[in-house]
Amino acid sequence: MKVLVINCGSSSLKYQLIDSETGKALVSGLCERIGIDGILNYKPADGEKLVFNDPLPDHKVAVGNVLAALTNPEYGVIKSLDEIGAVGHRVVHGGETFAESVIIDDGVIKAIEDCNDLAPLHNPANLIGIDACRQLMPSTPEVAVFDTAFHQTMPEKAYLYGLPHEYYEKYKVRRYGFHGTSHSYVSKRTIDVAGLDPDDSKVIVCHLGNGASVSAVRNGKSVDTSMGLTPLEGLVMGTRSGDIDPAIVEFIANKENLTLSEMMNVLNKKSGVYGMSGVSSDFRDLDKAAREGNELAQSAVEVFCYRVAKYVGSYAAAMNGVDAIAFTAGVGENDGKVRKMICEHFGYLGISIDSEKNSIRGEEVVISTPDSKVKVLVIPTNEEYAIACETTALVEGK
Repeated sequence: MKVLVINCGSSSLKYQLIDSETGKALVSGLCERIGIDGILNYKPADGEKLVFNDPLPDHKVAVGNVLAALTNPEYGVIKSLDEIGAVGHRVVHGGETFAESVIIDDGVIKAIEDCNDLAPLHNPANLIGIDACRQLMPSTPEVAVFDTAFHQTMPEKAYLYGLPHEYYEKYKVRRYGFHGTSHSYVSKRTIDVAGLDPDDSKVIVCHLGNGASVSAVRNGKSVDTSMGLTPLEGLVMGTRSGDIDPAIVEFIANKENLTLSEMMNVLNKKSGVYGMSGVSSDFRDLDKAAREGNELAQSAVEVFCYRVAKYVGSYAAAMNGVDAIAFTAGVGENDGKVRKMICEHFGYLGISIDSEKNSIRGEEVVISTPDSKVKVLVIPTNEEYAIACETTALVEGK
């Protein structure tokens, strides 16, 4: 089945047309500056990248232009929209309502809307993409795949906060976790590649990119994860602060005369390794600056690696052991130096890293030595393919 995967942001729309049987992305692309002027990037698997500067006043027009490109006689990859068997939508927050992917109907849309307060920047944009596709492809099945769904197997002791219980009862304030599609895909691949028993396995996944999170996966189910009610909690990230003393918010707001909204903007967009270094949120820039003697850049990378190592250690304790640790996403897949710095904390786990294999970038590989007591792997994530697979399974009733 050919599945159109849609990841809709407030002014952007990422898309891929994937053959779910082969895993091949027939086309990938991005609509940018929706509502401003509009740029459509279109890259067939076997062709040159094309860029169109047609106006994109809204997401419906953006989706329409993507569909027109897919069926274009000159550079399209399908002859008719009838070849698209389903549309899979990434939806950021499903709250406690959705523990798995679902076929979209009016009730599902209402339930996603009810989660808008939990993800005010993402869910409304996701719904815009869903609405646009429903208007333009009314007879094509659509599926919602939630970032939070994989983590709905966490026990209460992992997801409850130390707050008055009434806030959970009234507002569902709890840990939800994100990057669920990635953690699900990578943990399953880790079990396969490492030769583990799916029903008796302890895996820790380190999804390390501009947004970063760690998950503890026991017997294929998430039992804990570092992100919380929102993606702000957990690791130090590209621009997000991660875990801090909550009193810091009031302290800095009073000192700098900032509103709560302005303070949240600092924590989400001006902090992390970017804020710590004053250089960049990109680890390639940080590495270059550190090699040139920038001590703040070096310190930011060390703080990041230390925080990851602490979370891995805590999850090894939570699961009473670990069989495999997997690195994924932009930094996790491509930065051998960061992986090495993190793994240097794990001597107590009997981990030994093969330096030559650890230098490999973006490939699926075991980077630990044969005598390492815990296997360490690099598993490139493929969230779009995972969405396509879940969409196909639901639509075909598998």
